Amino acid sequence: MPSREPATADIHRWEAVEAQRSSADALHRHVDLYIRDLPRYLNPPEDTLYPLEYCYWLLGDVRGKRVLDYGCGAGENTTALAARGADVTGLDLSHDLIKLADERLGLHGQEAEFVVGSCHDIPLADESVDVVFGMAILHHLDLELAAREVWRVLKPGGLAIFSEPTRDSATLRFVRRLIPWQPQDVSPFERPLTTAELRRFARRFAWERHRHFLLPGLNHLGWYRLSDRLLRMPGMTHLAVVCAFGIRKPTSTSPITS
Repeated sequence: MPSREPATADIHRWEAVEAQRSSADALHRHVDLYIRDLPRYLNPPEDTLYPLEYCYWLLGDVRGKRVLDYGCGAGENTTALAARGADVTGLDLSHDLIKLADERLGLHGQEAEFVVGSCHDIPLADESVDVVFGMAILHHLDLELAAREVWRVLKPGGLAIFSEPTRDSATLRFVRRLIPWQPQDVSPFERPLTTAELRRFARRFAWERHRHFLLPGLNHLGWYRLSDRLLRMPGMTHLAVVCAFGIRKPTSTSPITS
């Protein structure tokens, strides 16, 4: 078997840049820790127009279940998950974002466990988590390593829910290459994924539900209903810029191997 040391070294450099960027973001922005729209995520409808609400619909009843907020950032989703009765562990590379997350939960009267660590090497025991909840995190990661770790920590029958930026359109990917500018808060390592990449990530899991959301430009105009109607037309989903999906670890499993 070839050595994994060069790949491991690359991952460590990658994560060091991500941690530095996240910490700088936490230290230099003014964060309103109070989540005014928290009720939206307590019992959202299946036909919601918004990908994050759809992910919370996919959750179902998580009261008393252990949920990993995978790449928790400043704790917005950690707070909502705790408000739904879950036993939440928030994982992030950034000490500074974890500090903000802890403050946010206290402000809302919620509690959670926080762990500073790598999403490529989750510091939790095998088969210790009922749900992995990852919002816009996979496009920062090595998908093979992430899939292996999500599989490892999930209990048999456990659920994983993700929402990711996508670019299935070859035309949109070409335009993105022509205009390489990115905002300062965007990591040099992140990129939109394709639905095919997400399905490869999920290949060992049972693919349960997914929906595509948002057409380029319309989301910035706030035209979510029009975007949703257009995406329901044949041949339009490849233009969507977000895919939200739920996958489940089978109850009878064998470990992922390299």
